[in-house]
Amino acid sequence: MEEFLQSKIFGIKWLRLLTNCQETLYMVGWSLLIGTIIGFSLALVLVLCRKGGILENRIAYLIVNTICNIVRSVPFAILLVTIMPFTRLLMGRATGTRPSLVPLIVYIAPYLARLLENSLLEADPGILEAAQAMGASTWQVIRYFLLPETMGSMVLALTTGAIGLLGASAMAGYVGGGGVGDLALTYGYEKMNTPLMILTVCILIAFVQLLQFIGNRLSRRLRAHR
Repeated sequence: MEEFLQSKIFGIKWLRLLTNCQETLYMVGWSLLIGTIIGFSLALVLVLCRKGGILENRIAYLIVNTICNIVRSVPFAILLVTIMPFTRLLMGRATGTRPSLVPLIVYIAPYLARLLENSLLEADPGILEAAQAMGASTWQVIRYFLLPETMGSMVLALTTGAIGLLGASAMAGYVGGGGVGDLALTYGYEKMNTPLMILTVCILIAFVQLLQFIGNRLSRRLRAHR
């Protein structure tokens, strides 16, 4: 096994290729987890505090809506560089795999908030009104009515977000973020290693296909058991 890992493919060691794939999974996994928590919280504010919502609050809605619009309007490559001082403040440095989580989370949270907002708005208003009429609290409406009605759609939204995050993680290679993107830029593009570039593209395609397959299967199961 050690001999295989030290052998080379298109000029790089298999060990390096596997390490970069792990770094990509690390960045996407943690960014998606934390970004989903933040994004879902923002989506709830957008849905519940909007005009006619259960907790109508125009100020809260305006603040969250504006923040989401501003962050989503900035391309990730520019966002990555712009918040470097903030990343350095939080992580102690601005480059590397772990520091790359900061811009990835900042990028994906508002994006997921919009996707999840659209999913939550698919819930039948009549069901929510009936739940309120029966005396259900806001938390009970969310837990027992809103989430079960929209879970399948939210899984597809998270799948779309994860695929977008995968593309953003590749861009993190510009600041030494590691992952498949760093491999493509450092050893592929800069050294004119076309076969390696093609290999990294194939790896990213495989990741996307796997994510979409898992998301579709899970969404279908949730919709079937709704």
